[in-house]
Amino acid sequence: MKSLNKQNSNYVDPAFQLKLLNQTELPKFKALKKPIALNILQINVGYMCNQTCSHCHVDAGPDRKEIMTKETMQYCLDAIEKSDIHTVDLTGGAPEMNPNFRWFVEEISKRGAKTLVRCNLTIIRANPKYHDLPLFFKENNVEVVSSLPCYTAGNTDAQRGDGVFAKSIKALQMLNEAGYGKPGTGLTLNLVYNPGGAYLSPEQEGLEKDYKRQLKEDFGIEFNSLYAINNIPISRFLEHLDKSEKLDEYMTTLVNAYNPKAAENVMCRNLISVGWDGRVFDCDFNQMLNMELAGKAPKHIKDFHLQNILDRTIRINQHCYGCTAGSGSSCGGATT
Repeated sequence: MKSLNKQNSNYVDPAFQLKLLNQTELPKFKALKKPIALNILQINVGYMCNQTCSHCHVDAGPDRKEIMTKETMQYCLDAIEKSDIHTVDLTGGAPEMNPNFRWFVEEISKRGAKTLVRCNLTIIRANPKYHDLPLFFKENNVEVVSSLPCYTAGNTDAQRGDGVFAKSIKALQMLNEAGYGKPGTGLTLNLVYNPGGAYLSPEQEGLEKDYKRQLKEDFGIEFNSLYAINNIPISRFLEHLDKSEKLDEYMTTLVNAYNPKAAENVMCRNLISVGWDGRVFDCDFNQMLNMELAGKAPKHIKDFHLQNILDRTIRINQHCYGCTAGSGSSCGGATT
């Protein structure tokens, strides 16, 4: 698969991804073409990250320079004030690496919305300036969602890089020390599992029990919930499927596992995704494919118009089967 930016080995050209996905009519998704509400604003504040994970659908890494400006953040704050958005989901990259990250979290809190941060855990240990993140999160009542592909070092490091598991465990212990994941504190710490290969996530409830037992026994770690998320066939994972000649096999698996009940609760029905440059999408997967909102819906967050967003038709493609397969998959885990 070609890269549009030859100086950036992490970047996978969206045009080639769409060509590989081979967009066709998708009759199973007819019922999903209209949103039901808008109460979650997901914002990617930049693609820069201290890690380069093999499954990352954002193609994030240390060499990515795309960072949301404070001006664009202000447009997002304006949108919150003009709507019933109750949750702001901050993603990256490592969102904490944006120089205006802490200001943004504080401003979101002032507007009465809940802030959720997708923290890769190792950022807490990456540099002394991030060591106080658990306390900052606590002071602002931030909900922390963190990827931990397995409760063993081998599987985690194979997907996220050598030494990542040990650093993640230390960061989780620091979050626990601040009260995160502990009963009665009100400080929420959720973990995310995604498969290490071209197969669906297992049943979420049983996997959560395994995680809680092993992390508690081995490291004394506690957390609230586990989200099991399917790997979506875009970006690096799509490139991997193509190179390993497993794309057709994986797409067949997803299509055959289509679950209409799971499809009813996909995230694009009550969420929009804002890119680092302010452009607006149905979800962060569509963001990576440059599939902007359709029709009269705003193409940039500065032009936020709630009714036009609610009236839009959700844009779909073959990758959407990743969210509707099995028990379903969204940024909040299984949908059934």
